[in-house]
Amino acid sequence: MTNTPHPYRGRFAPTPSGPLHFGSLVAALASWLDARCVNGQWFVRIDDIDPPREIPGAADTILRQLDAFGLHWDGGVRYQSLRHDAYADAIRTLLNHSDAFYCALSRADLEALGNQHPGTSVAVQDGLNAAVRLRVANGDICFDDRWQGRTCYNLHTTGGAFVIQRRDGLYAYQLACALDDADDNISHVVRGIDLIDSTPRQLTVLKALQRQAPAYAHLPVVTDAQGMKLAKSNNALSLETNNAAAQLGMALHWLGGPLIHGSINDILDVAKQWWPTGAKALRNMEAGPAPALSLT
Repeated sequence: MTNTPHPYRGRFAPTPSGPLHFGSLVAALASWLDARCVNGQWFVRIDDIDPPREIPGAADTILRQLDAFGLHWDGGVRYQSLRHDAYADAIRTLLNHSDAFYCALSRADLEALGNQHPGTSVAVQDGLNAAVRLRVANGDICFDDRWQGRTCYNLHTTGGAFVIQRRDGLYAYQLACALDDADDNISHVVRGIDLIDSTPRQLTVLKALQRQAPAYAHLPVVTDAQGMKLAKSNNALSLETNNAAAQLGMALHWLGGPLIHGSINDILDVAKQWWPTGAKALRNMEAGPAPALSLT
């Protein structure tokens, strides 16, 4: 299932809940380098399926930031908000094949159950005021992560059946992300290790839909001064494009590359030469703090 198509097709998929920060830059740079070093394609997808979390104008800001840092993409930008028909078709298929079921349990109900979903025993007949959940088997789901090694999860014992469409009708990240990767023939996913526990859920979606899975590589996370993951929700500073070369150079250095002082093109040229051998060191790398200028 994890045999990947060729040529290389990578992607960067930010959520428009705010502008990119230094941690986003590290992830985008790694993903871009991984594609460009093998003459592969690199795409951008805006994961805008959760309107309550989105900030108006953030998607355009993200695209301007990527462009300013020289991380240019191939083709047009994919917007998940334009993919509702594809997600609806997938939901119907999963329900028709009994891989998914309607569930009316509330968040409070789940908390009372220790946040462990009991499965199809609580299924309801229709979607009125109900979410759609995907069934999970009781057994390990394993994948070979390039930097984290062999990784296994048992979804049955770590949360159980998971939501693929919310009771408010919005499509869940796990479904949308997995289906977009498959429909776009993404061969390699490079992203932060904070998303590694999403991988078995996305593999479960792809298996149920009989779609091919990409190869995965999860990066160590960039932290703030207190050791917490650098994130928009933690008030991480937005990337400033007026000192893009300096920040790009620091992002490369954070990944273990040489510290280059020069233009955007100079840094990316050196980075592409370094990446094929230098990226191997990420296998032994731990989370690390962002440069001080990236923190509040």
